This record gives sequence, structure tokens and C-alpha cells, in this order.
Amino acid sequence: MKRVSLALLLLLVGLCTSAIGEPAQTADAAATDHTAPSYDMKGQALVDLAAVQKKFVDLANAVPADKLTWRPSADARSFAEVFLHVAGERYGILGMMGAEAPAGFERKGFEKSTTDRARIVAELDKSWEYAQKNINSMTNADFAKLLPKLGPQANAGDVIYILVADAHEHLGQVIAYARVNGIVPPWTVEAQKKAAEKKAEQK
Repeated sequence: MKRVSLALLLLLVGLCTSAIGEPAQTADAAATDHTAPSYDMKGQALVDLAAVQKKFVDLANAVPADKLTWRPSADARSFAEVFLHVAGERYGILGMMGAEAPAGFERKGFEKSTTDRARIVAELDKSWEYAQKNINSMTNADFAKLLPKLGPQANAGDVIYILVADAHEHLGQVIAYARVNGIVPPWTVEAQKKAAEKKAEQK
């Protein structure tokens, strides 16, 4: 019995030693990996941001005019303020890597500057054009450009990543706003319509 226990103990120690050694090997492999990235951050970011932009505009057009000032609580942004926040943050986030906001843009008070649907959509479109122009002007080398003021290893690619993540965060926010108010997002309506049509064809 003791021999079996000892053998089992030695086996476990051996397995643990191997497991502990694996991260070091992985780290070494990562340090010597000079293969070019297989992920096209520039192209994917533009595709992703374009899809999110369309959803922002579609939802802004679907929210009834009298609901654009709706907010879930007194200390939360309204529908209109979230849409304008998204537009304004594109200037602010890309400004982290040196991109200049359009002439005449004033960040202070921008989110409360209008509750008019047409103007809100126009601001979303304007800031999206700005974002596209700035991202398209970047080379692959630009994505790796270090930005020490943001952190020791921060680079311009990190800024684009922040822009994408921020867009998804606020899209989720306005979707939740819409659902609370009984508004079904237009893309969901379209998907439900196609599903119903397909089901009808199968009968």
C-alpha cells in the first residue's frame, strides 16, 4: 500500500513539475515569435464600426420623437444624449492618438446640444466619416506606433480597440433603453420578418 502511495505521489509531483514548466515554454515561444499577425485589425475595425454605426442610426430613427429625451433615471443619459455621446467620443478617443476634432466641435455641452432626430443622425454620420477617414489614413506600422503618454506599451492600435469596445458598450445601452420602452430594434424586426417568411415557404 505504501509503495502504491509513494508511486502515486511521485507521479503527481512529475505532472505538477511539467505543468509549471509549460507557461515558461509558452512565454519563450511568444518572445521568439516573429510571424506577422494574422488578424487585420484595421480592416476588421472598420467593418465592425460600420455595422455598429448603422445600428445606431437605425435605432435613432426608430425611437419615437417624444422618447428621445427618455432616461432610465435622473442621473443617466437620455436616448439623445447617448447618441450624441457616441458621436463626441469618436473625436475624443481618436484624439488620444493625435487626431484633431473637426473645427467648431465643442465637447462641453455637446451631449445636450439637441434632441432633434435629424441633427442627432447628422452628428452620428459626421463623426463616423471622421473616424473612417482617420482609420483609413493609418498604415499597419501606425497601429504599432507607441503612445507613451497612455502607458509604457500602449500604441495606436489600442486606441482603435478602445473605440470599437466603446461603440459596443453604448450600443448595448441604447438597445436596453429601447427594450424597456417596448421598441424592437430594426435589425431584429428584419430578422424576425425573414424567419417568418422562411417558415411560410417551408409549409
